[in-house]
Amino acid sequence: MKRFLWIFLAVSLFSLVWVGNVFAQKPTPSDDEVNAVASQMFCPVCENTPLDVCPTQACAQWRELIRTKLSEGWNADQIKQYFATQYGVRVLAEPPRQGLNWLVYIVPPFLIVIGVYILFRAFRSMHTVNQLAGGETEPNGPATDEYTSRIEEELKKRN
Repeated sequence: MKRFLWIFLAVSLFSLVWVGNVFAQKPTPSDDEVNAVASQMFCPVCENTPLDVCPTQACAQWRELIRTKLSEGWNADQIKQYFATQYGVRVLAEPPRQGLNWLVYIVPPFLIVIGVYILFRAFRSMHTVNQLAGGETEPNGPATDEYTSRIEEELKKRN
């Protein structure tokens, strides 16, 4: 019996020495965290459908891959870069700001400013024309134009 006790003690001590550290598993990312990243990408199958709302099987697999990458400690930029490398920049909701893609960020605001300027000038010139036309003659005053006076006389004859 002593021998059995010594063997049991030796095995217990040996197992305590060789037990490694047990690390707690990282919590699984929530659907909100996955969808926050997925909303910044488009479906590879459907056109113009954000990845977070697409019901296809491919998108479900991509969302699970995003969940896996998040649980491994990747951040959103790394995940987007991974998908852009694998499938091209067409999967990104926002094109990268490099090369000719800069035009997407510069041209629309520039065109809006030009459009506002053109509208401002058009309204200003219409306002000026209206002031000149309305300011010189009064609607109920005497007509200065011979043609206008003839029209008024004809209208008076008919009434």
